[in-house]
Amino acid sequence: MDDLLAGDFYGFQGLLTEREDAAVRALRDYLEAEVRPLADDFWARAEFPVQVARPLGGLGVLGTLWEETRAFPGSAVYRGWLMLELSRVDAGVGAFVGISSGLVMGALGVGGSAEQRAEWLPRLATGELVGAFGLTEPLSGSDSARGLRTTAERTADGWVLNGAKRWIGNATFADVTVIWAKDVADGQVKGFLVEKGTPGFAATRIENKVSLRSVQNADITLNDVVIPEARRLQRIDSFRDVATILRLTRADVAWQAIGVAIGAYEAAVRYAGSGSSSGSRSGRTSSCRTSSSGAWATSPRASPCACACRSCTTRAPSATSTRRSRRPTRRRACARRSAGLARCSAATASCSSTASRGSSPTPRPSTPTRAPGR
Repeated sequence: MDDLLAGDFYGFQGLLTEREDAAVRALRDYLEAEVRPLADDFWARAEFPVQVARPLGGLGVLGTLWEETRAFPGSAVYRGWLMLELSRVDAGVGAFVGISSGLVMGALGVGGSAEQRAEWLPRLATGELVGAFGLTEPLSGSDSARGLRTTAERTADGWVLNGAKRWIGNATFADVTVIWAKDVADGQVKGFLVEKGTPGFAATRIENKVSLRSVQNADITLNDVVIPEARRLQRIDSFRDVATILRLTRADVAWQAIGVAIGAYEAAVRYAGSGSSSGSRSGRTSSCRTSSSGAWATSPRASPCACACRSCTTRAPSATSTRRSRRPTRRRACARRSAGLARCSAATASCSSTASRGSSPTPRPSTPTRAPGR
């Protein structure tokens, strides 16, 4: 493996199996050839390149967690590495995958019936359909567990949704949006699949964003939106089930951050070596040294932490798992979290002392250790 990423100083890509490594390299080639040339233009126009959805599906990037849709049973580190590669080239594309594949397919994988999984998961995995995840609201963000104001009222024919959502990524062009609403009868949060064009459903793009400009965040309004019972996620009974979905994607967010840091480091290196208008690059190199060394110091220390934490989410919840197995007791959850943090600290300590000694990276091993093939 002689062509690791410039920012992969410790050869963490060597943790991938041969099949995983081949898939990562195929994605990297596609991103460099097809996404990088477009990224700046779409960022400037605050638009999303929707044409990338199907190619990403063809590369097996979407739906890697679920048996119905994954190309092969890859490891948790492999799934995280895909997010790193996406975000290294364009954080907007990484966010798109995190929403449609992570959150929306996660909602179906965790909360959908067998019929709902069969209907939606394969089409989302190919990129034929795009999903959005409607949780946050104008007056409810991190307090969504108790603060949701969007309501769902049971009727003889199904459900009626009323309320509003805000900052919902992909919502302006999504084919289906998972809407989370509080049941007025029992006060519990339930999930609903709202298709594009449903009467009473409207998504308006939020303008003048500074960050993640290509991500199409939207304000959603729901005015007497009628949803049949068949479009309610059948295995979602409370916000505890929603929290299960969110936990599945938390490590992906960490991998996205590492990808952005590596991308920034690589950009700084290219800039420092490109010369200046006066024909000398010494000043440019000097001005970049602090920034690039900071990015270097961050990414290698974060990578082992992400590897350790990602291993805690290797297995997806089974479609036939019982409620008891999907909801571990507080004691078991705390023990699992403590073990993960201990592994993270041990992995981080092995490289943080090296990173703090100077701005020059430790030479990469000539042949990184590779996990046994699968």
